[in-house]
Amino acid sequence: MSDYILSFDQGTTSSRAIIFSASGGICGVGQHEFPQIFPQPGWVEHNPADIWQSTLQAARDAIENAGISAADIRVAGITNQRETTLIWDRNSGEPVHNAIVWQDRRTASFCQQLKQQHDGIEELISERTGLLLDPYFSATKVAWLLDGVEGVRARAENGELLFGTVDTYLLWHLTGGEVYATDATNASRTMLFNIHQQCWDEELLRLLNIPAAMLPEVKDSAADFGSIRADLLGHAIPIGGVAGDQQAALIGQACFEPGMAKSTYGTGCFVVMNTGAEAVRSNHRLLTTVAYRLGGEVTYAVEGSIFMAGATIQWIRDGLQLIRDASESESLAHQTGYENPVYMVPAFTGLGAPYWDPEARGAILGLSRDTGIKEIVTAGLQAVCYQTRDLLEAMREDGIRPENLRADGGMVANQWLVQFLADILGIPIACPKVTETTALGAAFLAGLQVGIYSSLAEVADLWQDDKSYQPAVDDDARARLYKGWRDAVERVRSAG
Repeated sequence: MSDYILSFDQGTTSSRAIIFSASGGICGVGQHEFPQIFPQPGWVEHNPADIWQSTLQAARDAIENAGISAADIRVAGITNQRETTLIWDRNSGEPVHNAIVWQDRRTASFCQQLKQQHDGIEELISERTGLLLDPYFSATKVAWLLDGVEGVRARAENGELLFGTVDTYLLWHLTGGEVYATDATNASRTMLFNIHQQCWDEELLRLLNIPAAMLPEVKDSAADFGSIRADLLGHAIPIGGVAGDQQAALIGQACFEPGMAKSTYGTGCFVVMNTGAEAVRSNHRLLTTVAYRLGGEVTYAVEGSIFMAGATIQWIRDGLQLIRDASESESLAHQTGYENPVYMVPAFTGLGAPYWDPEARGAILGLSRDTGIKEIVTAGLQAVCYQTRDLLEAMREDGIRPENLRADGGMVANQWLVQFLADILGIPIACPKVTETTALGAAFLAGLQVGIYSSLAEVADLWQDDKSYQPAVDDDARARLYKGWRDAVERVRSAG
């Protein structure tokens, strides 16, 4: 058998599958987009059937495009959009409701109620889980499904229902219901998992009234997750690695030493910094999370999350219809230049780190009679970079700011954006030769499990720098531009 690895990369707007060689080269790709569902302002859902069918079809296409058969694949890995929440029947697999997506803010008022009803709950959640009490995470989404959908709580308490993040849902379907599990990285994003004791937290489950019986087993990120049913792809394939998308990207970027950091630009933007065996608590509203767990040993990270990155450009394209393709944004930004008086604050579903303001809403500021399409599009790109600066400023104030950054995700194909990122951050940015780092990280985990790779050091040797960017603006310009951004953010913050 050859050492091909199948990596499932289930994202927010599409499901992808990639066949990697043992050296990390891409041999075949499949991708299928699926619809976003917006029932009310601030609500975001996915049809679980779309998640499953698009994932399965992407894998079939990837295998076909690689010119191999499923029998040639040694192992598979899974990476997924995190925090997105599903509940389904343990026998039929039928979901009780659409998946509630990580971007969804419907439980904002419930979070406020919890703060008012339970003294010290925010500190308890932060200390146990490393997270904040926020609608972003899975826990309050589970509570909403239990009490907001008729009959769900009774069925859950009767042991009929299962909760899972997307990895768990896919594992359950890929194995024909044989494996009901998650990994430590995904568990750490639920707001129900004690990241120090590495177990579901009984006190938090009690406070949120969530039955423990509906929670999956938590495994290492490289572990035996069962096998894909032979009838799905034509051959049974062991599943050896699972990680949430941002942790998978950290692994794909080979950030295995404390102090190394990566920033991924997909639908959202996520800066993750490896802190080693120490779970560093931020005083500036960043998150402490599990980077990966291997052989029972936990590596931690600090993370800052931005809700709207590529999704901002998607909105400019599809909502405003100012461009036909995202790639057009680069030439428009070159025409505009970085001295753009227009600021876009894309708080369409609130603001993430370090603000955590679910009631903030988006705005375009600094408009004049001279403002045209190119200024608005450029402002959308710059907003991604300014938000990244917000995250690194919070890290700096916590005393852990990285000296350089490894950037990945679809948006790094825009060289203007990455250069502006280096300029506004004032640090070097490196982009990897293999840009599919999220899928690659899942592949590396799976390969570690079955012995394709002997160690993280061997994986690190496979990472290659494709292009580096150095800051090219002076400190005064950097400070002036960033001040304009901070002023714009203050204009859209909610009163609370």
